[in-house]
Amino acid sequence: MLSSSSLYAAIDLGSNSFHMLVVRRVSDSIQVVARIKRKVRLAAGLDKSNNLSQQAMERGWQCLRLFAEYLQDIPEPQIRVVATATLRLAANSAEFVGRASEILGSPVKVIKGEEEARLIYQGVAHTTGGPEERLVVDIGGGSTELVTGTGAKATQLFSLEMGCVTWLERYFNDRSLTEENFAKAEAAAHQILAPVTETLLKQGWQICVGASGTVQALQEIMIAQGMDELITLPKLQQLKSEAIECGKLEELEINGLTLERALVFPSGLAILIAVFQALGIESMILAGGALREGLVYGMLELPVEQDIRTRTLQNVQRRFQIDTEQALRVRQLAEHFFQQVAKTWGLDERCRELLVSACLLHEIGLCIDFRQGSAHSAYLINHLDLPGYTPAQKRLLATLLQNQCGAIDLVSLNQQNALSAPMALRLCRLLRLAIIFASQRRDDVLSALRLWAENETLTITLPYQWQALHPLRAETLHQESTWQRYVNWPLFIEEQSNSHLG
Repeated sequence: MLSSSSLYAAIDLGSNSFHMLVVRRVSDSIQVVARIKRKVRLAAGLDKSNNLSQQAMERGWQCLRLFAEYLQDIPEPQIRVVATATLRLAANSAEFVGRASEILGSPVKVIKGEEEARLIYQGVAHTTGGPEERLVVDIGGGSTELVTGTGAKATQLFSLEMGCVTWLERYFNDRSLTEENFAKAEAAAHQILAPVTETLLKQGWQICVGASGTVQALQEIMIAQGMDELITLPKLQQLKSEAIECGKLEELEINGLTLERALVFPSGLAILIAVFQALGIESMILAGGALREGLVYGMLELPVEQDIRTRTLQNVQRRFQIDTEQALRVRQLAEHFFQQVAKTWGLDERCRELLVSACLLHEIGLCIDFRQGSAHSAYLINHLDLPGYTPAQKRLLATLLQNQCGAIDLVSLNQQNALSAPMALRLCRLLRLAIIFASQRRDDVLSALRLWAENETLTITLPYQWQALHPLRAETLHQESTWQRYVNWPLFIEEQSNSHLG
Protein backbone atom coordinates (compact mmCIF):
# COMPACT_ATOMS: atom_id res chain seq x y z
CA MET A 1 0.00 0.00 0.00
CA LEU A 2 1.32 3.45 -0.93
CA SER A 3 2.20 5.69 1.99
CA SER A 4 0.16 8.86 1.73
CA SER A 5 3.18 10.90 2.81
CA SER A 6 5.02 9.81 -0.36
CA LEU A 7 2.39 11.47 -2.56
CA TYR A 8 2.50 14.98 -4.01
CA ALA A 9 -0.32 16.76 -5.85
CA ALA A 10 -0.29 19.76 -8.19
CA ILE A 11 -3.54 21.38 -9.33
CA ASP A 12 -3.76 23.95 -12.11
CA LEU A 13 -6.97 25.99 -12.36
CA GLY A 14 -6.65 27.04 -15.99
CA SER A 15 -8.88 29.17 -18.16
CA ASN A 16 -10.06 26.23 -20.27
CA SER A 17 -9.46 23.14 -18.12
CA PHE A 18 -8.69 22.23 -14.52
CA HIS A 19 -5.91 19.64 -14.13
CA MET A 20 -4.65 17.57 -11.22
CA LEU A 21 -1.36 15.65 -11.22
CA VAL A 22 -0.57 13.22 -8.40
CA VAL A 23 2.91 11.69 -8.18
CA ARG A 24 5.24 9.87 -5.84
CA ARG A 25 8.97 10.42 -5.69
CA VAL A 26 11.07 7.56 -7.05
CA SER A 27 14.84 8.02 -6.80
CA ASP A 28 15.61 11.37 -8.44
CA SER A 29 12.49 11.38 -10.58
CA ILE A 30 8.72 11.10 -10.20
CA GLN A 31 6.19 8.35 -10.81
CA VAL A 32 2.77 9.52 -11.95
CA VAL A 33 -0.04 8.05 -9.86
CA ALA A 34 -2.96 9.97 -11.36
CA ARG A 35 -3.77 12.59 -13.97
CA ILE A 36 -7.27 14.06 -13.90
CA LYS A 37 -8.55 16.72 -16.29
CA ARG A 38 -11.94 18.37 -16.58
CA LYS A 39 -13.01 20.88 -19.22
CA VAL A 40 -14.40 23.83 -17.24
CA ARG A 41 -14.00 26.74 -19.72
CA LEU A 42 -13.83 29.28 -16.94
CA ALA A 43 -12.79 32.08 -19.33
CA ALA A 44 -16.04 31.69 -21.26
CA GLY A 45 -17.86 32.79 -18.08
CA LEU A 46 -16.31 36.28 -17.99
CA ASP A 47 -18.69 39.15 -18.84
CA LYS A 48 -17.74 42.58 -20.19
CA SER A 49 -17.02 43.78 -16.64
CA ASN A 50 -14.71 40.78 -16.10
CA ASN A 51 -17.05 39.19 -13.58
CA LEU A 52 -17.28 35.40 -13.60
CA SER A 53 -20.81 34.13 -14.03
CA GLN A 54 -22.33 32.07 -11.25
CA GLN A 55 -22.70 29.21 -13.73
CA ALA A 56 -18.99 29.24 -14.62
CA MET A 57 -18.01 29.31 -10.94
CA GLU A 58 -20.31 26.38 -10.19
CA ARG A 59 -18.68 24.38 -13.00
CA GLY A 60 -15.30 25.02 -11.43
CA TRP A 61 -16.39 24.19 -7.87
CA GLN A 62 -18.03 20.97 -9.01
CA CYS A 63 -14.76 19.91 -10.66
CA LEU A 64 -12.82 20.68 -7.47
CA ARG A 65 -15.16 18.49 -5.42
CA LEU A 66 -13.95 15.59 -7.58
CA PHE A 67 -10.32 16.55 -7.02
CA ALA A 68 -10.84 16.96 -3.25
CA GLU A 69 -11.63 13.27 -2.79
CA TYR A 70 -8.14 12.35 -4.03
CA LEU A 71 -6.45 14.91 -1.77
CA GLN A 72 -7.90 13.70 1.53
CA ASP A 73 -4.87 11.66 2.63
CA ILE A 74 -2.11 13.81 1.12
CA PRO A 75 -0.42 16.16 3.62
CA GLU A 76 -1.17 19.81 2.88
CA PRO A 77 2.52 20.81 2.49
CA GLN A 78 2.68 18.31 -0.39
CA ILE A 79 -0.19 19.95 -2.29
CA ARG A 80 0.10 23.03 -4.48
CA VAL A 81 -2.91 24.68 -6.12
CA VAL A 82 -2.48 27.59 -8.51
CA ALA A 83 -4.89 29.62 -10.61
CA THR A 84 -3.87 31.38 -13.80
CA ALA A 85 -5.09 33.89 -16.40
CA THR A 86 -8.87 33.99 -15.90
CA LEU A 87 -8.68 34.23 -12.12
CA ARG A 88 -5.97 36.89 -12.45
CA LEU A 89 -8.42 38.90 -14.52
CA ALA A 90 -11.77 38.18 -12.82
CA ALA A 91 -13.12 41.02 -10.68
CA ASN A 92 -14.83 38.51 -8.39
CA SER A 93 -11.82 36.18 -8.24
CA ALA A 94 -11.76 36.29 -4.41
CA GLU A 95 -15.22 34.74 -4.20
CA PHE A 96 -14.24 31.81 -6.41
CA VAL A 97 -10.84 31.30 -4.78
CA GLY A 98 -12.25 31.41 -1.24
CA ARG A 99 -14.81 28.71 -1.96
CA ALA A 100 -12.27 26.66 -3.94
CA SER A 101 -9.85 26.67 -0.99
CA GLU A 102 -12.61 25.43 1.32
CA ILE A 103 -13.54 22.60 -1.03
CA LEU A 104 -9.93 21.45 -1.50
CA GLY A 105 -8.81 22.02 2.07
CA SER A 106 -5.71 23.71 0.65
CA PRO A 107 -4.97 27.35 -0.21
CA VAL A 108 -5.43 28.40 -3.83
CA LYS A 109 -2.79 30.85 -5.04
CA VAL A 110 -3.53 33.12 -7.99
CA ILE A 111 -0.12 33.42 -9.61
CA LYS A 112 1.16 36.26 -11.77
CA GLY A 113 1.87 35.70 -15.44
CA GLU A 114 5.65 35.71 -15.00
CA GLU A 115 5.42 33.12 -12.22
CA GLU A 116 3.25 30.95 -14.47
CA ALA A 117 5.85 31.26 -17.23
CA ARG A 118 8.67 30.37 -14.82
CA LEU A 119 6.84 27.25 -13.59
CA ILE A 120 6.07 26.19 -17.17
CA TYR A 121 9.74 26.50 -18.04
CA GLN A 122 10.74 24.44 -14.99
CA GLY A 123 8.30 21.71 -16.02
CA VAL A 124 9.80 21.66 -19.51
CA ALA A 125 13.39 21.68 -18.21
CA HIS A 126 12.70 18.59 -16.06
CA THR A 127 10.87 16.59 -18.73
CA THR A 128 12.02 17.57 -22.21
CA GLY A 129 15.25 16.56 -23.94
CA GLY A 130 17.24 18.24 -26.67
CA PRO A 131 19.56 21.28 -26.73
CA GLU A 132 19.68 23.36 -23.55
CA GLU A 133 18.90 26.74 -25.16
CA ARG A 134 15.11 26.71 -25.50
CA LEU A 135 12.14 28.80 -26.47
CA VAL A 136 9.02 27.50 -24.71
CA VAL A 137 5.56 28.38 -26.01
CA ASP A 138 2.44 27.57 -23.97
CA ILE A 139 -0.94 28.61 -25.35
CA GLY A 140 -3.48 28.36 -22.55
CA GLY A 141 -7.14 29.22 -22.40
CA GLY A 142 -6.64 32.84 -21.32
CA SER A 143 -2.94 33.58 -21.74
CA THR A 144 0.10 32.60 -23.78
CA GLU A 145 3.47 32.21 -22.11
CA LEU A 146 6.74 32.67 -24.00
CA VAL A 147 9.96 31.79 -22.19
CA THR A 148 13.58 31.50 -23.24
CA GLY A 149 16.12 29.72 -21.09
CA THR A 150 19.30 27.72 -20.85
CA GLY A 151 19.22 24.47 -18.91
CA ALA A 152 17.23 25.01 -15.72
CA LYS A 153 17.46 28.81 -15.84
CA ALA A 154 14.82 30.95 -17.57
CA THR A 155 16.28 34.07 -19.19
CA GLN A 156 13.20 35.90 -20.55
CA LEU A 157 9.65 35.47 -19.21
CA PHE A 158 6.53 36.82 -20.89
CA SER A 159 2.85 36.18 -20.24
CA LEU A 160 0.55 37.64 -22.90
CA GLU A 161 -3.19 38.18 -22.58
CA MET A 162 -4.37 35.94 -25.39
CA GLY A 163 -5.57 32.36 -25.23
CA CYS A 164 -7.57 29.79 -27.14
CA VAL A 165 -10.79 30.40 -25.13
CA THR A 166 -10.64 34.21 -25.23
CA TRP A 167 -9.73 34.20 -28.94
CA LEU A 168 -12.61 31.78 -29.58
CA GLU A 169 -15.07 34.21 -28.01
CA ARG A 170 -13.60 37.26 -29.77
CA TYR A 171 -12.85 36.06 -33.28
CA PHE A 172 -14.86 32.88 -33.81
CA ASN A 173 -17.97 33.80 -31.80
CA ASP A 174 -20.15 33.28 -34.89
CA ARG A 175 -18.68 29.72 -35.03
CA SER A 176 -17.61 30.33 -38.63
CA LEU A 177 -14.24 28.99 -39.79
CA THR A 178 -13.57 31.60 -42.46
CA GLU A 179 -10.39 33.08 -43.87
CA GLU A 180 -11.58 36.44 -42.51
CA ASN A 181 -11.99 35.16 -38.93
CA PHE A 182 -8.57 33.51 -38.98
CA ALA A 183 -7.00 36.69 -40.40
CA LYS A 184 -8.52 38.81 -37.60
CA ALA A 185 -7.38 36.33 -34.93
CA GLU A 186 -3.84 36.18 -36.33
CA ALA A 187 -3.60 39.98 -36.71
CA ALA A 188 -4.69 40.48 -33.10
CA ALA A 189 -2.11 37.94 -31.95
CA HIS A 190 0.62 39.73 -33.93
CA GLN A 191 -0.33 42.97 -32.19
CA ILE A 192 0.01 41.33 -28.75
CA LEU A 193 3.34 39.75 -29.74
CA ALA A 194 4.91 42.90 -31.20
CA PRO A 195 6.26 44.42 -27.93
CA VAL A 196 8.18 41.23 -26.96
CA THR A 197 9.34 39.97 -30.34
CA GLU A 198 12.63 41.87 -30.54
CA THR A 199 13.70 40.82 -27.01
CA LEU A 200 13.00 37.15 -27.70
CA LEU A 201 14.77 37.19 -31.05
CA LYS A 202 17.80 38.86 -29.50
CA GLN A 203 17.94 36.16 -26.80
CA GLY A 204 17.82 33.34 -29.38
CA TRP A 205 17.34 29.58 -28.93
CA GLN A 206 18.40 26.23 -30.39
CA ILE A 207 15.12 24.38 -29.98
CA CYS A 208 11.48 25.48 -29.75
CA VAL A 209 9.20 23.50 -27.45
CA GLY A 210 5.40 23.70 -27.35
CA ALA A 211 3.66 23.00 -24.03
CA SER A 212 -0.03 23.51 -24.66
CA GLY A 213 -3.24 21.72 -25.51
CA THR A 214 -2.98 23.19 -28.98
CA VAL A 215 0.43 21.61 -29.53
CA GLN A 216 -0.78 18.31 -28.04
CA ALA A 217 -3.70 18.35 -30.47
CA LEU A 218 -1.31 19.00 -33.35
CA GLN A 219 0.81 16.00 -32.33
CA GLU A 220 -2.26 13.76 -32.27
CA ILE A 221 -3.24 14.98 -35.74
CA MET A 222 0.24 14.44 -37.18
CA ILE A 223 0.50 10.94 -35.74
CA ALA A 224 -2.92 10.04 -37.14
CA GLN A 225 -1.97 11.43 -40.55
CA GLY A 226 1.45 9.77 -40.69
CA MET A 227 3.45 13.02 -40.60
CA ASP A 228 6.72 13.41 -38.71
CA GLU A 229 6.57 15.00 -35.26
CA LEU A 230 8.09 18.39 -36.09
CA ILE A 231 5.51 21.18 -36.16
CA THR A 232 6.25 23.65 -38.96
CA LEU A 233 4.49 26.70 -40.38
CA PRO A 234 3.53 24.94 -43.67
CA LYS A 235 1.84 22.18 -41.64
CA LEU A 236 -0.04 24.78 -39.58
CA GLN A 237 -1.18 26.57 -42.75
CA GLN A 238 -2.31 23.25 -44.22
CA LEU A 239 -4.41 22.51 -41.12
CA LYS A 240 -5.91 26.01 -41.26
CA SER A 241 -6.99 25.34 -44.87
CA GLU A 242 -8.57 22.04 -43.79
CA ALA A 243 -10.44 23.84 -40.99
CA ILE A 244 -11.70 26.54 -43.35
CA GLU A 245 -13.01 23.87 -45.72
CA CYS A 246 -15.18 22.55 -42.86
CA GLY A 247 -16.92 25.91 -42.63
CA LYS A 248 -18.36 25.74 -39.11
CA LEU A 249 -16.94 24.82 -35.71
CA GLU A 250 -19.70 22.27 -35.23
CA GLU A 251 -18.65 20.60 -38.49
CA LEU A 252 -14.89 20.66 -37.83
CA GLU A 253 -13.49 17.25 -38.71
CA ILE A 254 -9.76 16.76 -39.16
CA ASN A 255 -8.26 13.27 -39.01
CA GLY A 256 -6.69 12.91 -35.55
CA LEU A 257 -8.50 15.85 -33.91
CA THR A 258 -10.63 14.72 -30.95
CA LEU A 259 -14.06 16.18 -30.22
CA GLU A 260 -12.79 17.35 -26.83
CA ARG A 261 -10.16 19.58 -28.42
CA ALA A 262 -12.09 20.65 -31.52
CA LEU A 263 -13.89 23.68 -30.05
CA VAL A 264 -10.77 25.70 -29.15
CA PHE A 265 -8.45 24.23 -31.78
CA PRO A 266 -8.96 26.88 -34.51
CA SER A 267 -8.39 29.79 -32.11
CA GLY A 268 -5.28 28.13 -30.66
CA LEU A 269 -4.08 27.37 -34.20
CA ALA A 270 -4.44 31.06 -35.19
CA ILE A 271 -2.35 32.15 -32.20
CA LEU A 272 0.32 29.54 -32.93
CA ILE A 273 0.55 30.60 -36.59
CA ALA A 274 1.13 34.18 -35.45
CA VAL A 275 3.82 33.06 -32.97
CA PHE A 276 5.63 31.10 -35.71
CA GLN A 277 5.48 34.06 -38.09
CA ALA A 278 6.47 36.74 -35.58
CA LEU A 279 9.43 34.81 -34.18
CA GLY A 280 10.53 33.07 -37.38
CA ILE A 281 10.23 29.63 -35.77
CA GLU A 282 11.40 26.86 -38.10
CA SER A 283 10.08 23.90 -36.13
CA MET A 284 8.62 22.98 -32.75
CA ILE A 285 8.41 19.77 -30.73
CA LEU A 286 5.99 18.77 -27.97
CA ALA A 287 7.12 19.28 -24.36
CA GLY A 288 7.07 16.39 -21.90
CA GLY A 289 5.61 18.55 -19.13
CA ALA A 290 4.68 22.11 -18.19
CA LEU A 291 3.05 23.99 -15.31
CA ARG A 292 1.96 21.03 -13.17
CA GLU A 293 5.31 19.29 -13.53
CA GLY A 294 7.01 22.57 -12.63
CA LEU A 295 4.94 22.70 -9.42
CA VAL A 296 5.76 19.11 -8.50
CA TYR A 297 9.50 19.33 -9.17
CA GLY A 298 9.53 22.60 -7.23
CA MET A 299 8.04 20.89 -4.17
CA LEU A 300 10.54 18.03 -4.46
CA GLU A 301 13.41 20.46 -5.07
CA LEU A 302 14.97 18.12 -7.60
CA PRO A 303 17.79 19.83 -9.50
CA VAL A 304 18.27 19.68 -13.25
CA GLU A 305 21.84 18.39 -12.95
CA GLN A 306 22.20 16.59 -16.24
CA ASP A 307 20.48 16.02 -19.52
CA ILE A 308 17.01 14.69 -18.75
CA ARG A 309 17.42 11.83 -21.24
CA THR A 310 20.59 10.65 -19.50
CA ARG A 311 18.75 10.61 -16.17
CA THR A 312 15.83 8.72 -17.71
CA LEU A 313 18.07 6.12 -19.31
CA GLN A 314 19.97 5.54 -16.06
CA ASN A 315 16.72 5.19 -14.09
CA VAL A 316 15.32 2.66 -16.59
CA GLN A 317 18.57 0.67 -16.61
CA ARG A 318 18.50 0.42 -12.81
CA ARG A 319 14.81 -0.38 -12.62
CA PHE A 320 14.97 -3.23 -15.15
CA GLN A 321 18.48 -4.43 -14.23
CA ILE A 322 19.86 -3.91 -17.72
CA ASP A 323 23.44 -5.07 -18.23
CA THR A 324 25.00 -1.61 -18.53
CA GLU A 325 28.39 -2.93 -19.64
CA GLN A 326 26.84 -4.76 -22.55
CA ALA A 327 24.68 -1.75 -23.40
CA LEU A 328 27.85 0.35 -23.54
CA ARG A 329 29.56 -2.15 -25.86
CA VAL A 330 26.65 -1.98 -28.28
CA ARG A 331 26.62 1.80 -28.04
CA GLN A 332 30.33 2.06 -28.83
CA LEU A 333 29.99 -0.15 -31.88
CA ALA A 334 26.88 1.66 -33.10
CA GLU A 335 28.62 5.03 -32.79
CA HIS A 336 31.68 3.60 -34.56
CA PHE A 337 29.42 2.59 -37.48
CA PHE A 338 27.49 5.86 -37.32
CA GLN A 339 30.63 7.96 -37.73
CA GLN A 340 31.62 6.01 -40.85
CA VAL A 341 28.31 6.41 -42.70
CA ALA A 342 26.73 9.56 -41.22
CA LYS A 343 27.88 11.90 -43.99
CA THR A 344 26.90 9.56 -46.83
CA TRP A 345 23.52 8.81 -45.27
CA GLY A 346 22.74 12.32 -44.06
CA LEU A 347 22.45 11.29 -40.40
CA ASP A 348 22.51 14.19 -37.92
CA GLU A 349 23.01 14.59 -34.17
CA ARG A 350 19.33 13.91 -33.47
CA CYS A 351 19.70 10.53 -35.23
CA ARG A 352 22.84 9.73 -33.22
CA GLU A 353 21.13 10.49 -29.90
CA LEU A 354 18.17 8.25 -30.70
CA LEU A 355 20.46 5.43 -31.89
CA VAL A 356 22.44 5.67 -28.64
CA SER A 357 19.21 5.54 -26.62
CA ALA A 358 18.12 2.40 -28.44
CA CYS A 359 21.50 0.77 -27.74
CA LEU A 360 21.31 1.54 -24.02
CA LEU A 361 17.80 0.08 -23.74
CA HIS A 362 17.88 -2.77 -26.25
CA GLU A 363 17.99 -5.59 -23.66
CA ILE A 364 15.18 -4.28 -21.46
CA GLY A 365 12.90 -7.12 -22.65
CA LEU A 366 15.16 -9.70 -20.96
CA CYS A 367 13.57 -8.69 -17.63
CA ILE A 368 10.45 -10.53 -18.85
CA ASP A 369 11.90 -13.43 -20.83
CA PHE A 370 14.59 -14.19 -23.40
CA ARG A 371 12.00 -15.64 -25.76
CA GLN A 372 10.40 -12.83 -27.77
CA GLY A 373 12.81 -10.44 -26.08
CA SER A 374 12.52 -7.93 -28.91
CA ALA A 375 8.72 -7.83 -28.62
CA HIS A 376 8.96 -7.46 -24.84
CA SER A 377 11.45 -4.60 -25.26
CA ALA A 378 9.18 -2.79 -27.70
CA TYR A 379 6.16 -3.21 -25.43
CA LEU A 380 7.95 -1.83 -22.39
CA ILE A 381 9.33 1.21 -24.20
CA ASN A 382 5.93 1.96 -25.73
CA HIS A 383 4.27 1.96 -22.31
CA LEU A 384 6.93 3.40 -20.00
CA ASP A 385 6.99 7.05 -19.01
CA LEU A 386 10.27 8.32 -20.50
CA PRO A 387 10.87 11.96 -19.51
CA GLY A 388 12.93 13.71 -22.16
CA TYR A 389 11.46 11.77 -25.09
CA THR A 390 8.47 12.88 -27.12
CA PRO A 391 5.69 10.36 -27.88
CA ALA A 392 7.02 10.06 -31.41
CA GLN A 393 10.56 9.39 -30.18
CA LYS A 394 9.28 6.70 -27.80
CA ARG A 395 7.49 5.06 -30.70
CA LEU A 396 10.67 5.13 -32.80
CA LEU A 397 12.72 3.58 -29.97
CA ALA A 398 10.11 0.85 -29.53
CA THR A 399 10.13 0.17 -33.27
CA LEU A 400 13.93 -0.05 -33.38
CA LEU A 401 13.94 -2.51 -30.47
CA GLN A 402 11.16 -4.56 -32.07
CA ASN A 403 13.40 -4.86 -35.15
CA GLN A 404 16.75 -5.37 -33.41
CA CYS A 405 17.09 -8.93 -34.74
CA GLY A 406 15.31 -11.52 -36.86
CA ALA A 407 12.75 -10.69 -39.52
CA ILE A 408 12.35 -6.99 -40.28
CA ASP A 409 8.94 -5.28 -40.08
CA LEU A 410 9.19 -2.47 -42.61
CA VAL A 411 5.63 -1.31 -41.93
CA SER A 412 6.39 -0.34 -38.33
CA LEU A 413 9.57 1.48 -39.35
CA ASN A 414 7.70 3.42 -42.03
CA GLN A 415 4.81 4.31 -39.71
CA GLN A 416 6.83 5.89 -36.88
CA ASN A 417 6.96 9.69 -37.17
CA ALA A 418 10.00 10.82 -35.17
CA LEU A 419 12.27 10.62 -38.23
CA SER A 420 11.79 10.22 -41.94
CA ALA A 421 11.36 6.58 -42.94
CA PRO A 422 14.80 6.34 -44.67
CA MET A 423 16.54 7.68 -41.54
CA ALA A 424 14.71 5.20 -39.28
CA LEU A 425 15.60 2.31 -41.60
CA ARG A 426 19.27 3.29 -41.56
CA LEU A 427 19.38 3.51 -37.75
CA CYS A 428 17.78 0.07 -37.58
CA ARG A 429 20.52 -1.40 -39.75
CA LEU A 430 23.29 0.12 -37.60
CA LEU A 431 21.68 -1.10 -34.37
CA ARG A 432 21.30 -4.66 -35.66
CA LEU A 433 24.95 -4.82 -36.75
CA ALA A 434 26.22 -3.39 -33.45
CA ILE A 435 24.24 -6.01 -31.50
CA ILE A 436 25.68 -8.82 -33.63
CA PHE A 437 29.31 -7.74 -33.24
CA ALA A 438 28.88 -7.22 -29.47
CA SER A 439 27.08 -10.55 -28.94
CA GLN A 440 30.09 -12.28 -27.36
CA ARG A 441 29.75 -9.79 -24.48
CA ARG A 442 33.47 -9.09 -24.42
CA ASP A 443 35.39 -5.83 -24.62
CA ASP A 444 36.85 -6.48 -28.06
CA VAL A 445 35.45 -3.47 -29.90
CA LEU A 446 36.57 -3.82 -33.48
CA SER A 447 38.35 -0.56 -34.28
CA ALA A 448 39.59 -2.23 -37.48
CA LEU A 449 36.01 -2.88 -38.64
CA ARG A 450 35.07 -0.75 -41.64
CA LEU A 451 31.60 0.11 -42.93
CA TRP A 452 30.89 1.80 -46.26
CA ALA A 453 27.59 3.10 -47.54
CA GLU A 454 26.68 3.81 -51.13
CA ASN A 455 23.03 4.77 -51.48
CA GLU A 456 21.33 1.93 -49.54
CA THR A 457 24.14 -0.57 -50.07
CA LEU A 458 26.30 -1.36 -47.04
CA THR A 459 29.67 -3.09 -47.22
CA ILE A 460 31.41 -4.44 -44.10
CA THR A 461 35.13 -5.08 -44.28
CA LEU A 462 36.31 -7.49 -41.57
CA PRO A 463 39.89 -8.01 -40.34
CA TYR A 464 41.84 -10.83 -41.97
CA GLN A 465 40.54 -14.30 -40.91
CA TRP A 466 37.99 -12.78 -38.54
CA GLN A 467 35.25 -15.14 -39.76
CA ALA A 468 37.41 -18.21 -39.19
CA LEU A 469 38.20 -17.07 -35.65
CA HIS A 470 34.56 -16.18 -34.85
CA PRO A 471 32.44 -18.79 -36.67
CA LEU A 472 29.23 -18.21 -34.66
CA ARG A 473 29.19 -14.46 -35.16
CA ALA A 474 30.18 -14.97 -38.81
CA GLU A 475 27.19 -17.26 -39.29
CA THR A 476 24.89 -14.72 -37.60
CA LEU A 477 26.33 -11.96 -39.79
CA HIS A 478 25.62 -13.90 -43.00
CA GLN A 479 22.09 -14.62 -41.76
CA GLU A 480 21.74 -10.88 -41.15
CA SER A 481 22.76 -10.25 -44.75
CA THR A 482 19.90 -12.51 -45.78
CA TRP A 483 17.36 -10.75 -43.48
CA GLN A 484 18.38 -7.37 -44.89
CA ARG A 485 18.30 -8.61 -48.47
CA TYR A 486 14.68 -9.76 -47.93
CA VAL A 487 13.69 -6.08 -47.47
CA ASN A 488 15.94 -4.80 -50.27
CA TRP A 489 18.76 -3.61 -48.02
CA PRO A 490 21.93 -4.83 -49.77
CA LEU A 491 24.58 -5.88 -47.23
CA PHE A 492 27.93 -7.23 -48.41
CA ILE A 493 30.57 -8.88 -46.21
CA GLU A 494 34.25 -8.99 -47.15
CA GLU A 495 37.56 -9.59 -45.39
CA GLN A 496 40.90 -7.82 -45.67
CA SER A 497 43.41 -9.88 -47.61
CA ASN A 498 46.60 -11.33 -46.17
CA SER A 499 48.61 -8.90 -48.29
CA HIS A 500 46.86 -6.00 -46.56
CA LEU A 501 48.62 -6.93 -43.33
CA GLY A 502 51.97 -6.49 -44.93
